Amino acid sequence: MQHVISPVGRARAAFDAGTTRPLTWRLDQLRRLRRMLAERHADFAEALARDLGKHHTEAQLAEIGFVDAEAAHLERHLEGWLRPRRVPVPLAVRPARAWTELTPLGVVLVIGPWNYPLQLLLAPLAGALAAGNTVVLKPSEHAPATSAVLARWIPEYLAGAAEVVEGGIPETTALLAERFDHIFFTGGEAAAKVVMRAAAEHLTPVTLELGGKSPAYVDASTDLATAAKRIAWGRFMNAGQTCVAPDYVLAREEILEPLQAELIKAVTALFGPDPAASPSYGRIVDDRHFARLAALADASTVVHGGQRDAASRYFAPTLLRPSPGDAVMAEEIFGPLLPLVPVDGLDEAIEEVNGRAKPLALYVFSNDPQTRRAFAGRTSSGALCFDVPAAHLSVPGLPFGGVGGSGMGAYHGEHSVRTFSHERPTLDKPLWPDTLELIYPPYTRTKHRIIDALVAPVGKRARKR
Repeated sequence: MQHVISPVGRARAAFDAGTTRPLTWRLDQLRRLRRMLAERHADFAEALARDLGKHHTEAQLAEIGFVDAEAAHLERHLEGWLRPRRVPVPLAVRPARAWTELTPLGVVLVIGPWNYPLQLLLAPLAGALAAGNTVVLKPSEHAPATSAVLARWIPEYLAGAAEVVEGGIPETTALLAERFDHIFFTGGEAAAKVVMRAAAEHLTPVTLELGGKSPAYVDASTDLATAAKRIAWGRFMNAGQTCVAPDYVLAREEILEPLQAELIKAVTALFGPDPAASPSYGRIVDDRHFARLAALADASTVVHGGQRDAASRYFAPTLLRPSPGDAVMAEEIFGPLLPLVPVDGLDEAIEEVNGRAKPLALYVFSNDPQTRRAFAGRTSSGALCFDVPAAHLSVPGLPFGGVGGSGMGAYHGEHSVRTFSHERPTLDKPLWPDTLELIYPPYTRTKHRIIDALVAPVGKRARKR
């Protein structure tokens, strides 16, 4: 496909010309990105509303403003992060200087998802540009309005730095057949395996931002009303189509009963008595996902919500009490369904978490230090958050990424710059005096003693002990 090959070729030519390496170029691209977000704010907000029914305030919070803050953070700290880092030189190599520096990889492919079609495409873009790369962007075809706006404005604001390729599976397949220096993918597990197989053909490194079932544990030591409101906010934001949303709640039965009541109150406080009439509540992205969510809800026990309208793709915030074997507990929900699952206590909750693939995030609502330590020490997850879901994404100094089945690699802030860079080591040893004469062949007893003394002095001290 020529419309795929040409953008990749242009991005490669721009990088090979050396224009992307100077700090001034990188900072200029970040400023251009921020200017695009400011000047075309209305276009992006309208597109997000058309694709996902996002309120303009939520679009600012989780998409447009999020990327602006990420780019501003990169711009503010980039010069310091790029400074070479001195490394001590052992006696055997002196006199010499050694250091590492972050160097750009080349051409980066960023494949974005549909649920946050602006944030999850442009935040990696900002990091890749800050690291001195050129970028090919593949927006999701399932968010067509946002894809079209990106294709309209990226070439104007980031010409020579970023290319946009629109389309579906054929275009993505054609892109993956090209050689890139890094592939950054956000999406589901099945597609991630396709990306990894394609990347292996060129030995291309990948970052995979996936998802999974992110649990929330609630115990009696927490404030149930506040915990419920935070869980409801994290679950039902973007109509539940958020990779780090709480996917299910674990608690003792005596906690689940009052928590369920507080969750119902929280939903009403957030979206009113009829969320369908609330401009703050989003819509399901397409008919296929709507049908999938309907099947999951109908195969379980609905205790609140469940109302839906296929024509408008409205699906009410819904609480479930699943039975063992219900399909809703077998896969990531990615929608406004929240199962409430009883456990006998802390140990069973941890067994439940550890019995599944490692989640992208784990949320613990507890004021008990021992409970907090138990989750920290006995579980593995992309992130661990106490008393709040999803908010860790807004801390630019924290790496965001999964582990195991929830992904590999991380980004945001300095972690983005490192993800899209190679930390190149450099050694500078003057030709005079040529101390290597002490170790050149032919070997003698004197040289053996010198080498023995210089190469492994620490090991010799250890043997003496």
